[in-house]
Order: sequence, then C-alpha cells, then structure tokens
Amino acid sequence: MILGKRPLRLFAAWVLLCLCLQKALAQQSATPDSLYPQRLTWVLGLGIPAYGGATYLLYDTWYKNYELGPFHTFNDWGEWRGMDKAGHLYATYAESELAFRVAQWVGFRRNSAVWLGVGTGMLIQSTLEIMDGFSQKWGFSWPDMAFNIAGAGLFAAQELHWQEQRIRIKGSAWHPGYPEAVITSTDGQSTTSLQERGQDLFGQGAVQTFLKNYNATTVWLSINPSSFLATPSAKKFPAWLNIALGYGAGNLYGGHDNTWTSDSGAAFELSAQNYPRYSQFYLSLDLDLRRIPVNNRTLRTLLHSLNWLKIPAPALEINTRGGVKGHLWHW
Repeated sequence: MILGKRPLRLFAAWVLLCLCLQKALAQQSATPDSLYPQRLTWVLGLGIPAYGGATYLLYDTWYKNYELGPFHTFNDWGEWRGMDKAGHLYATYAESELAFRVAQWVGFRRNSAVWLGVGTGMLIQSTLEIMDGFSQKWGFSWPDMAFNIAGAGLFAAQELHWQEQRIRIKGSAWHPGYPEAVITSTDGQSTTSLQERGQDLFGQGAVQTFLKNYNATTVWLSINPSSFLATPSAKKFPAWLNIALGYGAGNLYGGHDNTWTSDSGAAFELSAQNYPRYSQFYLSLDLDLRRIPVNNRTLRTLLHSLNWLKIPAPALEINTRGGVKGHLWHW
C-alpha cells in the first residue's frame, strides 16, 4: 500500500486535527465534568476504526486500480465548470457540522466542538487529497484544498459569531436524461452514446448520482432571512423558511472539454454547437429543518439529519446558454 510507505505525507492532516483538538481540550478544561465518558468512548471506538476502514476501502476499491507514483500536485482549476469545487465546499461544510454536533453530544462546549468539527472535516478531505497526490491520474489539488477550507470556515465563522448557521450549504441531485443519439469517433470507426459516456464517468444509481454526477447536482446557499431580522417584523417571517441560491452545470462529458478516449483507444469529440457546456443559476425556496418546532424527539432527529439536503420546491433558472426557465418542482 503506497500510503503506508510514505506515512509522513499524512502528517500535515494529522497536525491540523491535533491542533484543533488541543485548542478544543484547552477550552474544555475549565469544565471537565461536562463530558460524558461513555459517549466519548463510543465516538472514539466507532469513529477511529470507521475512518481507517473507509480510507483503506477507498484505496482498495479505487486508487489501487490506477498507477501510483511519487506525491505531486495537480492544478485542476477550471475543470467541470467549478462543480467539483462546489462539491468540496459542500462536503467539508457538512462534515464539519456533523462532527460539531457529535462533539456537542459528547459534552464539549460550543467553541471546543467547533474546532473539533473543523479539524474532522479537514482531516477527511485532506486524506482524499493526499491519496489523490499519489495517483498518476490526478494529484494533490490546492484549489480543492482552498474550497475545503472555505467550507469549514463558513461553518466555523457562523457558529463562533452567531452561535447558529444562518447560511447553510445544501445539495440536491436528480438523474439527468441523456440524449440517445449515437456518437461516432473522430476516425469514424467506433460508436458510443452519451448515456454510455455518462455511466462510465458518473456511474449509476441514486448515491453515485448525488456524489459524482456533475450534470445532475446542484449546490445551494440556503439563507435564513428571519435570523438576520432584528425587528418585530421578523416574527411575521417564518423562522424555518429559507431563500436558496443554487449553482449547477450541464453538458459536462469531460473535465475541460467534451473530448475523451475510450478504453479501446477510440477518440470522441462533441460539437460545441450541439452540446454547449453551460452553467445554471437558481433561485428557490427551502426549509431549515432544524428551525421547525417539533416536540417528538424521533421526528426532530430525523428532520435534523436531513437538513443537509435542499427541499424540492419551485425554482427559477438562469443559464449561460441565454435561457431562463421556471421549474414547478426542482431538486
């Protein structure tokens, strides 16, 4: 296992987590009795093996199938019309908040839990970037790391300043319908379809669609207006109603352009006129499920656990193809 031969490459990620943990424990030391030892034991007992197992499983099922080599960097800025960067922003934000909630459940004070959340989110994403750094096909991406930091930073800044999340990053995805037209290789000797290309790139099924299909995913800034209103009129605006600004993209069948080479060596190129790559901007409504008053503990837990997803709602789309669309129901 190549990562095992170069353990110092993981040092930076571990240092970041240790610094956050040290700061959290220093702040926590004033009230050590607030921790729940049994809960802490459960979290560490399950979390550490889960992290190690997931890291090895990812390597075993993905990275070892590609040629590995010395650690190197890779500038992927501009690929996928920024959808991969939006994904990094979203993932690190969600992971940081989840770890923060777990730390609070264990008994850490708010500020301590924030630093633990940030450290955990950055550790998870840094591990992926470091593994990319050893792959000849990719590399360690500083732009990816910048958006990882931005996602964790947005979470931490709000929690430390407002003690709540007024601006949430959420995600949504819907499996796109690929054109059925036959695509012929540049030499005219081979054929394929966009459905086949899409499945090769992005996989199939709901999970793969949500995680890696850049044509299907939308990343949202879900803003809670009532939390910014300090006047009595704020009471007239539902505390659980959000305004959502979304970003997506379409006709993406390659990183920088719609050209690719099949496993058999056939080269394919899509016409930019027939299949223009474009960005999509959305305006919609959303719900902050954590702000809905619910007395039932089970239902409240369920709503809170789903708050990283954008709620389906009507939406207005403006795209760079010059189109304006209204969606009665968009997710």
